[in-house]
Amino acid sequence: QVQLVESGGGLVQPGGSLRLSCVAPGSIFYINTMDWYRQVPGKERELVASISSRGTANYGESVKGRFTVSRVNAKNTMYLQMNSLKPEDTAVYYCHIDEARDRSARYLELWGQGTLVTVSS
Repeated sequence: QVQLVESGGGLVQPGGSLRLSCVAPGSIFYINTMDWYRQVPGKERELVASISSRGTANYGESVKGRFTVSRVNAKNTMYLQMNSLKPEDTAVYYCHIDEARDRSARYLELWGQGTLVTVSS
C-alpha cells in the first residue's frame, strides 16, 4: 500500500487562505498527473485542480483565480494554495494520483485520506 499523506486543512474565515499538501513516499520515483478533488456529504466528488508531471495546471471554474496548484517532483509533493476562501469551498479535500511507480510496482488511482477545510465566520 502506497500512502498519500495530506495535511493543511482546518477552519478559516471567509477571505482567508490555507495551503494543502500531499506527499507520496520517497520510494516513488515516477508520478504522472496529480489532482485535488473535494467532496461534501451527499454530493459528487468535484475536481478542483490538476497538474501534470511537467507542471501544467488546470482548474475547476469555481476556483480559477483563487487557487494555485503546484508540485515539487524531487519531494514527491503537491500543494494547493487556496486564497480568498468562500463558505462554498467547505469540503473534504482529497489528493489523487493517476499513476505512480517505484522499483517494484506500478500503482494506479491512488487516493489520500482527505483533509477537511471549513470556511466559516
